[in-house]
Amino acid sequence: MMRLPCRARVVAVVACLAGPPAVLAQTYPAQPVKIVVPFPPGGATDLLARRIAEQLAPRLGQPVVVENKAGAGGMIGSQQVARAAPDGYTLVVGVTGSHSIASHLTAKPSYDPVQDFEPVALLVTAPLVLVVSPALPVSTLGEFIAYAQRRPGSVTYGSSGAGTSMHLTAELISQAAGIRMTHVPYKGSAQAMADLLGGQIDALFVDPPVIAPHLGSGKLKPLAVSSRQRNPVLPQVPTMAESGLKDFEVLSWQGLFAPAGTPEPVVQRLHREVAAVLAMPEVAGFFARQGFVVAGGSAADFRGFVANESRRWGGVVKQAGIAVN
Repeated sequence: MMRLPCRARVVAVVACLAGPPAVLAQTYPAQPVKIVVPFPPGGATDLLARRIAEQLAPRLGQPVVVENKAGAGGMIGSQQVARAAPDGYTLVVGVTGSHSIASHLTAKPSYDPVQDFEPVALLVTAPLVLVVSPALPVSTLGEFIAYAQRRPGSVTYGSSGAGTSMHLTAELISQAAGIRMTHVPYKGSAQAMADLLGGQIDALFVDPPVIAPHLGSGKLKPLAVSSRQRNPVLPQVPTMAESGLKDFEVLSWQGLFAPAGTPEPVVQRLHREVAAVLAMPEVAGFFARQGFVVAGGSAADFRGFVANESRRWGGVVKQAGIAVN
């Protein structure tokens, strides 16, 4: 008798227990839903997940609990969800790094961002912001590049982990500008921001929500945003293209995923409810004030988006020769 692989057996058992799709759609969820945030508390992804969970719970009729599982640039928490039962009760907020970049950083990735997950919904996109310590004698991106060119390897920049979009964006800038900086990876953007404020690093590439509480404090200097247009939260901060890096554009993104094999009625139910939450004026307004752009589209659209992003960032990793052991 042919023996099914472990994951196939799990999917088959869940399918049998769940019953017909119509019944499953009516009974789900019958217990609390967990959303794994693969970064520490206090960062942009954590902020996003908790806001959505708060509004999602009453729509599902069950508690929605956020659990932080940090490490390896989002890979540890994502791997945990990839191996979870595909029943719709364990989800993860995947980001550019964990679901477009991570699988290209090692010869034996612990999960496949396309094959091991069911995309539920693209949540938001946002530019990255280059912020520097006030101690650094620069006020523009051009001055920052010139400063780094005169001091190869001495300028330090932080990120929320090796192989994250923050890390790869800095690599793109380094390639475009002909500079060499020293990367200091952290377990999350909140920790990196703390060290920037404390003067332990010179610069940081980060999502707008992480710097929003510090604007006007004089404790950091935002130099440029990575989007094609200026960000409404930082209207005074020019784009990187405006600042001399022609045609430069990078957007980080965050989306909700379930394990591969999660029944389609469950995925569609989650998609509908998340879309309804994102459409709430108070939620959309909150994210806009944080510098996020609320996304849209179907779960199928999101699947194609993830595949395209994976191909794009795979090329960047290959060109930069980056690997994470």
